[in-house]
Amino acid sequence: MSRGVLTAVKENLIYVVVGSLVAGLAAGQVVGPDGKAVLKAAVVPVLFLMIYPMMINIDLKEVSNVRDHAGPVGLSLIINFGLAPLLAVGLTRIFFPGNVEFAIGLYFIALIPTSGMTAAWTGLADGDLAAALVAMAVNLLAAVAILPVYLSALVPATVGFDPSALYRQLAQVVVIPMVAGNLTRRLLLRQYGQDGFARLKPTFGGLSSFGVMLIVFVAMTMRSGQLLADPVASASTIVPLVIFYVVILGVGTVLGRLLLAPERAVTLVYATNMRNLSIALAIVVAASTVPPAAVLPIALAYVIQPPLGAVYMHYRRDVVGEDRSLGEALRTLV
Repeated sequence: MSRGVLTAVKENLIYVVVGSLVAGLAAGQVVGPDGKAVLKAAVVPVLFLMIYPMMINIDLKEVSNVRDHAGPVGLSLIINFGLAPLLAVGLTRIFFPGNVEFAIGLYFIALIPTSGMTAAWTGLADGDLAAALVAMAVNLLAAVAILPVYLSALVPATVGFDPSALYRQLAQVVVIPMVAGNLTRRLLLRQYGQDGFARLKPTFGGLSSFGVMLIVFVAMTMRSGQLLADPVASASTIVPLVIFYVVILGVGTVLGRLLLAPERAVTLVYATNMRNLSIALAIVVAASTVPPAAVLPIALAYVIQPPLGAVYMHYRRDVVGEDRSLGEALRTLV
């Protein structure tokens, strides 16, 4: 597959995900049991295609620099593993009473923070990129350890959730690709150097985005009948997602302004508002102990998260960076 195609998929991920979601829902109405069996068999290789390239771009050695960035990293951990799950619980009780599948989807969004876009958006918004890289590594490792513990407390016993099974799933979906990606990263750096590796990074991001497109299509095809049985309820999941992201963005912005230097405040916002939707999606699709409809909130979050990252980036560059009021910036757009 050409680099141009992969770059186009990555740069248009919102539209790609929406198209895959709609196509999967439609395909699920006509694909029979044999076709769905083939799709189910494709889940594991597609998940590896999605997660492994992403892990190549994450430098786990950045964890050793955590002391130099204790402020933004510490605050990101408090928001990501303190506020975010509490907010998710509150929203699920308001919007998803009795719908444990959608609730679990929101829990996964809340409990797996930071993605590759954390660093990308931080750099574009003139934030502290070094702190963002440390926050990504620390939060990802924390999520691997904490996720089953939180879910065992949040998921009702009637679901039959098994934390030990989730740890095994995390090992397959996250830890093994993480180790393989880290080894690949070292080999590529040794062979091509920093400049050569930097030229390869967009290809890895494109491969991961292509994997996202495929897994959304597979997941929606396999869950189409259940999701379209009550389309109004399925579509309404967008409301608590918007509230979740707006609240996290607001809290990160206020705490960053009060407690951190401006560049590190940007890092805090992106380290808390960018959730690792790819890993969340991978675990939900692959885990036998997670209700299948939990995939829908995660897929819809792809529609919300990138535009929100772009809006905040323009706010930092066009309003804060140019010392203008928000009203002045909005008038220039009209």
